[in-house]
Amino acid sequence: MNNILVDRLRISGFRGIEDIEISFSRATLLIGANNSGKTSVIRALQLALGDYSRYLTDDDFHIAHDDIRCEEIIVDIRIVPSCTDGKRSEAFGEDWAQEFGDSIGAESIGDGHGRYYQFLAVRTVARPDSVKGGFVVEHYVMDEWPPVSSWKSERVIKRNRTRRRFEAVPFITVDAQRDIHQELRDRASFVGKILSSVKYDESAVSQLESMIAKINQKAVEKSKPLKGLKNQLDTLNQSFGGSGQAELTPFPKKIRDLAKRFSIHFGESDQNSFSMEYHGMGTRSWASMLTVKAFAELMADNHKQEAKPFFPIIAVEEPESHLHPNAQRTLYQQMIKNPLGQVIISTHSPYLPAISGLRGIRMLKKIGGKVRATSFRSDLNAEGISRLHREVMRSRGEMFFSSALILVEGATEEHLVPAMFDLYHGCSIFEKGVNCIGVNGKNNYKPFLIFAFNFDIPVYIISDNDGNTQQEVEAAIQRIKEQQEFNLSKQIFSVEFLSEGNSIEHELLNVLQLREEIVEALVSLKTSDKKYHAQAKEKELSAMSDEDLLKKLTENKPSYADFLSDVIIKNSNGRDGREMIPDAFIKTFERIKKIG
Repeated sequence: MNNILVDRLRISGFRGIEDIEISFSRATLLIGANNSGKTSVIRALQLALGDYSRYLTDDDFHIAHDDIRCEEIIVDIRIVPSCTDGKRSEAFGEDWAQEFGDSIGAESIGDGHGRYYQFLAVRTVARPDSVKGGFVVEHYVMDEWPPVSSWKSERVIKRNRTRRRFEAVPFITVDAQRDIHQELRDRASFVGKILSSVKYDESAVSQLESMIAKINQKAVEKSKPLKGLKNQLDTLNQSFGGSGQAELTPFPKKIRDLAKRFSIHFGESDQNSFSMEYHGMGTRSWASMLTVKAFAELMADNHKQEAKPFFPIIAVEEPESHLHPNAQRTLYQQMIKNPLGQVIISTHSPYLPAISGLRGIRMLKKIGGKVRATSFRSDLNAEGISRLHREVMRSRGEMFFSSALILVEGATEEHLVPAMFDLYHGCSIFEKGVNCIGVNGKNNYKPFLIFAFNFDIPVYIISDNDGNTQQEVEAAIQRIKEQQEFNLSKQIFSVEFLSEGNSIEHELLNVLQLREEIVEALVSLKTSDKKYHAQAKEKELSAMSDEDLLKKLTENKPSYADFLSDVIIKNSNGRDGREMIPDAFIKTFERIKKIG
């Protein structure tokens, strides 16, 4: 059967989202800070494809900056035929053409070949019901997929209203509060649905119930208390004219009752397993997600037996909950490996973006109070993508959640910048959502800049200024701008250099004159495990010339930076904070302050 794909979603007036368009791949990772709209995107899909209409409340209607609540929610989705590599193809396969019928539209995508590409577009409109109370939710098949600039003004045709649910494209959600122990008690949960689908033929039922009857009989015979209880209960026959017999069933007597007593045990072996209620939340959460996958596979088998197409949309919120990093990575691979349909995952984990494909990441963020979705746009070749993964994403997944990035040349500055930010602003750099990254050399900014520019993350470089560093850095940045066609303002991008001719060590000693602080840091470094040498070491370092002290810093970079950071924050000498911070740092901190 041919593949399909929900490739576009447009939302207006829903929760914190005023107006947004977002694209999807076969496996999409939604990332972003808290309240950036990740859950709203999933709920909007559920409104369009699932059952969210029964949960709709007034709070789901967007409140604008003028404090006026929207009167309607609009959600448009587009489904397109897809190749195995995830790219859009021209026409739906025969099975999907039959499933979607006359709801299929066609459009030219302007590729220069004059071809028309099929699609299915459905608009969902939700409004308060002024007559009956509650809400009216209507679905319309769309003849056109309008330009994003005017999509909300596209009028729906009343005759295109549909009450049909596309059962071949079910929307399955796994929320952040999942718990297999609780779901075992809920017949409406996914594990409950699996249990309710269990069927045996008559001969199997008869055989199994006969075996259970023998087990029950043995269990009572082997237990003195149960045997005594049965004998006492048998005397009930005195109330029934001398007839009747009590039957004890430690195990369910009827196969149909198995689901009522169903439980899941897990452990290192079947001899050393215990009930899910005694496991931690990580195991219970993981088991819940795997249950959803099992349920989807069961549905797929049922559709296959009836020769019907099937393409589930599985949306998972925060799969990393209660799991350690390696378990997060393993679970992610389990969810996206050979998916039956489409997988959409929202996450706060820095580990999942690091192992996912760049093309499948969608970053949600609020810009000027409005939720926006960004994705990787640069036309890099396979080697460029590989380098980006290798040099940036594998070890720097936290960058995806940055409100801004400060790029510095090495590990020394990477340690010093957070301390100086704290000294200057009176708060941690992390409280502001800012990350400081050492790129390991003046020629290594490119992959970090491409990453930041693609995901609209403001980025600021603080560079050394010794030798011809400034000319090299500026030339490299100009090449990146030209190759990537980025138009960057100083509000979201800048480069600041230390004083002319200076490395960070020269700046600290010669410009800021932090000699006492440097000596204190080097003493702490050299005597961290030999405190009784501290006085002698301080005397030795204090007697050194500036030139020798610089050599000592160079020999111990970046080790001394951690100790110097502590000294700067402590500020035992009571210096004015600004006097301890390079001017290039201050200019960068001020720019970050302006972006909020």
